[in-house]
Amino acid sequence: MTIEVKIKKLDHFDEELALPRYETLWAAGADIRACLTHNQDLTIRPGERVLVPTGLSFEIPQGFEIQVRPRSGLSYKTGLMVVNSPGTVDSDYRGELKVILGNLGTQDEIIHHGDRVAQ
Repeated sequence: MTIEVKIKKLDHFDEELALPRYETLWAAGADIRACLTHNQDLTIRPGERVLVPTGLSFEIPQGFEIQVRPRSGLSYKTGLMVVNSPGTVDSDYRGELKVILGNLGTQDEIIHHGDRVAQ
């Protein structure tokens, strides 16, 4: 059985960014990137939660979902976590996918335009 998920690039999506993709042959999840307004950085302070825009929306078939999970490398190297992990994107949601990142560390963390923030 083949399941088709359609990806819509929103008006503010940066065409220079890669669409979600599997970065290695055996990867279980496709990495998704931050699409920040005017390519500006986003600072996340300790204890803070933010919505990181991706510039993308998805059309998911009824009865299915997309799960948003932390990238282990990002969580290990920084204090950043996907707070509602796994985050669920329901099949009837058509808005922009935004990743809820929280800083559980003790120092500011910076997200740059194009950074892989979740999978």
